[in-house]
Amino acid sequence: MTDIVVGLDLGTGGVRAIAVDLQGKIIAQATRSYPLLTPQPGWTEQNSSDWVEASLDALFDVTHQLEGHRAIALGLSGQMHGMVPLNGEGKAIRAAILWNDQRTGKAVAEIEATIPRQESIQRTGNPAITGFQLPKLLWLRSEEPQAYAQLWKILLPKDYLGYVLTGEPVTEPSDASGVGCLKLANRQWDTDILYALRIDPALFPPIIESTAIAGRLRSEIAARVGLPVGLPVVAGGGDNAAAAIGLGISSSNLNRGSLSIGTSGVIFAPCDRPIPDPNGRVHLFCHVDGGYHLLGVTLAAGGSLRWYRDTFAPHISYTELMGIAERSQPGARGILFLPHLSGERSPHLDPNTRGTFVNLSLAHTQADITRAVLEGVAFSLREALEVISAIAPVHQLLATGGGARSNIWLQILSDVLQIELIAPKAEEGAAYGAAVLAMVGVGVYPNLEAAFKILPQDSHVVQPQANPLYEAGFKRYKLLYDALKAVR
Repeated sequence: MTDIVVGLDLGTGGVRAIAVDLQGKIIAQATRSYPLLTPQPGWTEQNSSDWVEASLDALFDVTHQLEGHRAIALGLSGQMHGMVPLNGEGKAIRAAILWNDQRTGKAVAEIEATIPRQESIQRTGNPAITGFQLPKLLWLRSEEPQAYAQLWKILLPKDYLGYVLTGEPVTEPSDASGVGCLKLANRQWDTDILYALRIDPALFPPIIESTAIAGRLRSEIAARVGLPVGLPVVAGGGDNAAAAIGLGISSSNLNRGSLSIGTSGVIFAPCDRPIPDPNGRVHLFCHVDGGYHLLGVTLAAGGSLRWYRDTFAPHISYTELMGIAERSQPGARGILFLPHLSGERSPHLDPNTRGTFVNLSLAHTQADITRAVLEGVAFSLREALEVISAIAPVHQLLATGGGARSNIWLQILSDVLQIELIAPKAEEGAAYGAAVLAMVGVGVYPNLEAAFKILPQDSHVVQPQANPLYEAGFKRYKLLYDALKAVR
C-alpha cells in the first residue's frame, strides 16, 4: 500500500477533494458544487448542510479511486470570514453568512464606536470590515436575538467542516486572523475587544497551529466516505494562505508573493513581522508557517470580465474575448474602467463604490472596451500593491487563477504592476496546500521548507515592460475614483 494524504478545500462555488502521494503527485480528485443564496440585496449565504453533503460526496469519490493507496492524514482549507453559528447540540442555528456579505454596516460602526479604528488596526492588523466574522456576530445579536440566545460556538467555514469530521471545534491562526478579534501579537483571541463589545470569548473555538492535528475522523464519517477511522485531520489554513503554501510561498523567502486572478484578485505578500498598514488599506493576517502576510484584494477581478462577457458578449468565449482585446493597444485608446462592481476592498474599504466606464466615443471598438476591463483590474491591483510594497516589498509574484491562463492579461498585469510574474504550469490551489500542511502535520516532512521540495517547478516567466501609457492611465484612474466618490 502506498501512503497518500487528502486535501479538502471548501470554496464559495464548491468543494474540491484531492489525494496526493508523499512525493507531491495528485492521485485522485473530485469536486462538488452547492448553491449560493442571496435572500436580500447585498446578502450572501450558504447552507452549511450543503457543504457537508458535498464534502462527504467528494471524499467518497476520491477514496474510491485509491486502490492500492492508504490515507494517512486529511488537511483542510476553505473560504474565509464566514460565520456558522452552532447551538449547544452542535447544530447550525441558521444559514452561514459569507465573506462577501454586506449587511453588517451598522455592526462595523458599532465596533468602531467602541474600539477606535487605529487601536483595532494595531491589535488585529485590520479595521472592522463588513465581510469579517465579528460584525456578523453583532448583526446576529441585534437582528436575530432568538438565534443569538442559542449560541454555543461560532465557527469559520472550514472549521465547521472539521468539527463535523472530528467532533472537535477548533481553528488556526490564518483563518482566525480574518475574524476581526485575533490579537496578532500572541495569535489568540483578543479578550479586551470581546469584553468591550459584550461578547463572551467562549463563543470562539480554541486556536491551534495550522499544522496541528485538530482531531480524528469519527467512525460514522469514516464508514460513509471510506477513509480510516481515527484518520488525523490537520487544522490547515484559510484559502489564500493554503494556496500560498501550495506555491511554496512563505516568510522564509520575502522576495516572492502571489497574484491570484479568480472572481476576486488577490495579492499575497509574506512578511516575518506583524506590521499593519497604519490606515488598514490592506489586510494583515497570520500565515500558516508561523509568519504573517499582507493581502490586497480587488473584489471583482475575473468577476468584472465575467460580468462584461455575460452582459455584452454572451456568445463569445473567454479565449475569443482575449483575442479581441489584443486588437486594441496599451491604454485602450483612452477608455478607463473601474472594476468596483461589488464595492471595493483594497485600498478603499468602500462597500458602496461602483464600477464605471469613462471616455467612450463613437470611435471606440469592442476591442478597446474589453482591453479597458483588463487594464482596469490591473490598475486596481496596483493601488493595493503600492500600499503593500511600502511595508513588505516583493520582486516576483506567482500568478494563478483563471486570469493567469491569458497571455495578454498576464503581460498587462506585469506591465502595470511593474513586477515579474511567474505562471506555474501546474497550479493546484488551496486543496493542494491543505494536503502539504497535512504531510507536515503527521510528520512526513519535518517542516514546510522540507515539504516545498516536492512542489512542481515548471513555470512561464513574464517580464515587465515600461509603458508611459500605463503610467498616465494609472494617474487618471486614481483621479477618477476620487471624482466619482465626490458626486456619489
